[in-house]
Amino acid sequence: MKLLLFLLTLTSGFNTSSNALSTSRLGTVLGVRSLQRVPRWKRVRRTEHSSRSERKRRDSFGMFDGYDSCSEDTSSSSSSEESEEEVAPLPSNLPIIKNNGQVYTYPDGKSGMATCEMCGMVGVRDAFYSKTKRFCSVSCSRSYSSNSKKASILARLQGKPPTKKAKVLQKQPLVAKLAAYAQYQATLQNQAKTKAVSMEGFSWGNYINSNSFIAAPVTCFKHAPMGTCWGDISENVRLEVPNTDCSLPTKVFWIAGIVKLAGYNALLRYEGFENDSGLDFWCNICGSDIHPVGWCAASGKPLVPPRTIQHKYTNWKAFLVKRLTGAKTLPPDFSQKVSESMQYPFKPCMRVEVVDKRHLCRTRVAVVESVIGGRLRLVYEESEDRTDDFWCHMHSPLIHHIGWSRSIGHRFKRSDITKKQDGHFDTPPHLFAKVKEVDQSGEWFKEGMKLEAIDPLNLSTICVATIRKVLADGFLMIGIDGSEAADGSDWFCYHATSPSIFPVGFCEINMIELTPPRGYTKLPFKWFDYLRETGSIAAPVKLFNKDVPNHGFRVGMKLEAVDLMEPRLICVATVTRIIHRLLRIHFDGWEEEYDQWVDCESPDLYPVGWCQLTGYQLQPPASQSSRENQSASSKQKKKAKSQQYKGHKKMTTLQLKEELLDGEDYNFLQGASDQESNGSANFYIKQEP
Repeated sequence: MKLLLFLLTLTSGFNTSSNALSTSRLGTVLGVRSLQRVPRWKRVRRTEHSSRSERKRRDSFGMFDGYDSCSEDTSSSSSSEESEEEVAPLPSNLPIIKNNGQVYTYPDGKSGMATCEMCGMVGVRDAFYSKTKRFCSVSCSRSYSSNSKKASILARLQGKPPTKKAKVLQKQPLVAKLAAYAQYQATLQNQAKTKAVSMEGFSWGNYINSNSFIAAPVTCFKHAPMGTCWGDISENVRLEVPNTDCSLPTKVFWIAGIVKLAGYNALLRYEGFENDSGLDFWCNICGSDIHPVGWCAASGKPLVPPRTIQHKYTNWKAFLVKRLTGAKTLPPDFSQKVSESMQYPFKPCMRVEVVDKRHLCRTRVAVVESVIGGRLRLVYEESEDRTDDFWCHMHSPLIHHIGWSRSIGHRFKRSDITKKQDGHFDTPPHLFAKVKEVDQSGEWFKEGMKLEAIDPLNLSTICVATIRKVLADGFLMIGIDGSEAADGSDWFCYHATSPSIFPVGFCEINMIELTPPRGYTKLPFKWFDYLRETGSIAAPVKLFNKDVPNHGFRVGMKLEAVDLMEPRLICVATVTRIIHRLLRIHFDGWEEEYDQWVDCESPDLYPVGWCQLTGYQLQPPASQSSRENQSASSKQKKKAKSQQYKGHKKMTTLQLKEELLDGEDYNFLQGASDQESNGSANFYIKQEP
């Protein structure tokens, strides 16, 4: 809004019938007089009558008469006896052996026993996972793989660069493994308490300035504070901020303009410095010391020019009149809106159902331990020492109201606690994020249909997947082909409208690397051949969510993002690819294997400055020296990466065109890769009649 009108509404003694504030009236509002040196005897007298003289020193705009008119003094494991609902039965024609809750089958004509290198489980060798028979299930195989990354995770917590994957000691006794894992969990807890990750030396402002980075605007994050009411805050907006270039014993303010905006943070320059950037500084606009122009006059606060330029102008009133006439400032209720946008309905002691981080196929009851910026620290109800926790945003699709699992037929781990603890209460259902209603009466998803899905255990990959179970209210249980446990313990739940599932061919047409089923040898992978070989059908394209909002993200933009593989960590990150509403998030200073595919409306993305605003700890990127070390050892890292199974390499455009010509019964519609698209998407494969 124009400062003329704003100052008119804030300053008393004006003729309110006038619709505009003339230059002379603005000067009256500012009331700035030349800075004059006051004799010492006058300063002594004013000291004797401090309260009365302080009122006289300030005019209607809060401006001090002069500097000399003031004195210049200076996590625990779950129970082994776990009962579940909706567990799919095994075929009755196969003999089975049950051991510690795990189920294995005796293949006909086979014999021999094996020990799982991850959990120490003893079972039939031929029923073990993979060709090497080293693990009892895919869950143990993935856990074993993730254990090899623990050294990198610990390095990240300590602010060190990622290292080569640590070798996991094989064939350890189960007791030793449990003890090591308990020690690892204790280390994480201690580091969280003592803030082991040092932020010293990292500043978003310096990071952006030194590299000429661009931050994603606050309006891209609807779930973040002020995300929906950011308004027209941009460069050249004027603010009243504390004057740090001053030797007065009390806090004083001066007017500054926004030079550059980065999320919540702004690079400010005091009025009067013109093109001199010597005293430019970064601050969070939503901070408590940032105010619209006119606040000092209305609040009786002193407005004093910086000492460096106090003698630059003899008539500060005329200077400010010239600079502020026609300029913009913050809305008068800006601080109130900030405060209101940081009020969250979730409170400690609320009970929710949340995904079991050790068994993605089911949910458990957890209790809200704390709320920070809308993010919830949830402690599983059976955790006696309250260390078995899980972090997520209150709008996350991973949390639900009590009774949700039973209502849709989802697997649920019954709690051993038969009675609510004192003070705990169920969260009202209306507080949870709403999913789009769907009509399942007509053509709908069916068990066995094929699709592509983001692997929740490896968010950098999109994999060949299968619908394993259709639940109520549009929810689906999905498994990754070639990597599923026999009992379905690694299935995961996505809603039919989820932006994390895609129709067959989505990756191919958008030039994304698709991870084929583990062990599939006919590479490069072709959906046509795979569907024929497996006797499967692709899920109809029209059933998927094709809405693409005008999100505003651009490649190269900086933001703060949750590391979903360690969801209590929020890191400095960059948008590296945009496929319509799908974003590729890279954690600065870390290898690409830590990248994540995330939806543009994910509540796990935040503007620059969110951690500072909410008091959450931000994980800085690796240092420059660390990056140089990474570059020096790039050959070794590439060799290590090549040993990991990540599917075939990206195909060239020519290869794609050749395959498209070979396709029967399918028509590929080219989409705009790495570009923002609005409205209904045209980047899916459409099946022709």
